[in-house]
This record gives sequence, structure tokens and C-alpha cells, in this order.
Amino acid sequence: MSSFPGEVRLSNAVAALAQARVALGSAAGSTPGSIDLAGLTVFDSAALAVLAALRRDAGGSLRFANPPPNLRKLAALYGVDALLFEPADGQAAA
Repeated sequence: MSSFPGEVRLSNAVAALAQARVALGSAAGSTPGSIDLAGLTVFDSAALAVLAALRRDAGGSLRFANPPPNLRKLAALYGVDALLFEPADGQAAA
């Protein structure tokens, strides 16, 4: 499982995307199964765009583990939570 930058804002989104792509490229195997978002502590809506780009790069097969609760809320606000994240514990898939 690859890790993700701890801060993703509009001001550093391009660099964070490049860093995540490098981490994915160096991960064991040709297509990593998931990225751990537990270390993501500072973010804005640009983080959602970075995650969407990573998922697109992986052909939709990439999973994001341990998303912070506020990132899930932000994704829900923008209507992309079902595209980026699996249902949280106790929630049924829509």
C-alpha cells in the first residue's frame, strides 16, 4: 500500500499529484491496489481532484484506504464520495 502526501491544497496540488504518481510507480507490482490516506491531515477540494486523477491513471482500479472523515464529508458535498471511496463501515452502498 502506497502512502499519500500529508498536505494537498490548491497551492501544491500539482506537486502532490506528481509525488503520489512517483510513489505509485515505485510500489511493488505494476498496479498498486490501494493508497493509504491516513497521513493526509491538511487538504481542500484540490485533494479530491488529485485522487480522481490518480484513480483515472489507474483505470479505476485504485482504492483509497483510511480517508479522513472530513475528506469523506468534502467528497459527499461535491457528490464524488461514491466515485472515490468505498462505503464507510455501517453504510450500505448506494
